[in-house]
Amino acid sequence: MNTFLKRAVTVAILAGVSAGANAAPTNDMLGMVSPSVPTTFTGSVVPAGDFNDVFSFSLPANSGSGYSVINFPVDIPGTGSFNTILSTMSLISDPDGIRNNGDEHILASAVIGGSNTSDALTLHWGPNAGGHFDLNITGMTNGTLGGLYSGSIQVSPVPEPETYAMLLAGLGLMGAVVRRRGQRKNS
Repeated sequence: MNTFLKRAVTVAILAGVSAGANAAPTNDMLGMVSPSVPTTFTGSVVPAGDFNDVFSFSLPANSGSGYSVINFPVDIPGTGSFNTILSTMSLISDPDGIRNNGDEHILASAVIGGSNTSDALTLHWGPNAGGHFDLNITGMTNGTLGGLYSGSIQVSPVPEPETYAMLLAGLGLMGAVVRRRGQRKNS
């Protein structure tokens, strides 16, 4: 396959991915996030500019949740580039699931600094009782064609009472074994 055809296919694929996208705010509904499978999301900003994207989702009661977003730089030789500069990521509680009616409040935010950079932001929160939430991601692009990013939401399940009972039984059994071994050595 010649170079021109490869470039044409790449441009067509990227155009398809970003079709209809622009620098206007994005509001995607991710649905219920499952504790067993990470939920992923993507964002595209075309043309280049500032962005403020919101991803809405629901969480079950959990022992904690983690959020991450990363820049997805792409360089298309002879055509242009996609690059995103991430600024903030905020987790917002939305008790009734209706946006912008005044009952929302920010639970946690990630900004550039420490382990967070303009290429990758991470945030941890929990435990929580579940409900409706929004993940707000802001930044700007400096790619000639715009910017792309990808993210995920990971939920840790709440341990069942039986799990704690098994843990305590196991610790008790280990203690009994250690005690018995100690008694044998002293004999």
